Amino acid sequence: MIANPAPKDTLVDVTPQLLADWMSRGEVSVVDVREDFEHAAERITPSANEPLSAFEPRRLHDRQGERRVVFYCRTGRRSAEAARRYRTADEPVFHLAGGIEGWKSAGMSVERAPGAPRIDVLRQTHMTIGTLVLTGTLLGAFVSPWFLIVSGIMGAGLLVAGASGTCGMAMLIGKMPWNRVRGRAT
Repeated sequence: MIANPAPKDTLVDVTPQLLADWMSRGEVSVVDVREDFEHAAERITPSANEPLSAFEPRRLHDRQGERRVVFYCRTGRRSAEAARRYRTADEPVFHLAGGIEGWKSAGMSVERAPGAPRIDVLRQTHMTIGTLVLTGTLLGAFVSPWFLIVSGIMGAGLLVAGASGTCGMAMLIGKMPWNRVRGRAT
């Protein structure tokens, strides 16, 4: 194992290039903390899937031992949270700066499942929420003001999702039959 590039009590942002170097030398375990449907559709290979919604740091510690672990998600927010939860007093923790989007922007390859949905779950969620807000607003304006509650509920849901980093609607949409990836790999 190479020397750690930061003090032991810090969260270390790892660049895609550094992660690729560590991977090529077999010095790292890569852990995807996105939901299983996100990992199944597109992932850095090789990586294990440990969704943040069910993350158990102790179990992962037991499996990894002394091996360096780098967490990633879509953009870096969930992986930073997982890294913070994973941290113990005697080790630095690492997460991929910019997540899988930063990885792809750096020209690194990802494995994409052939049966992955054509429109990713995040975009499906945006379209669903937008449709419900528009419908609630139009019905509120032309039928009954009570329909504005639909738009209010969607706004509250977006607020909670933004504050928590977890979107219940996206998880629900991810479980829909059309989003099930055939031939999933973990």
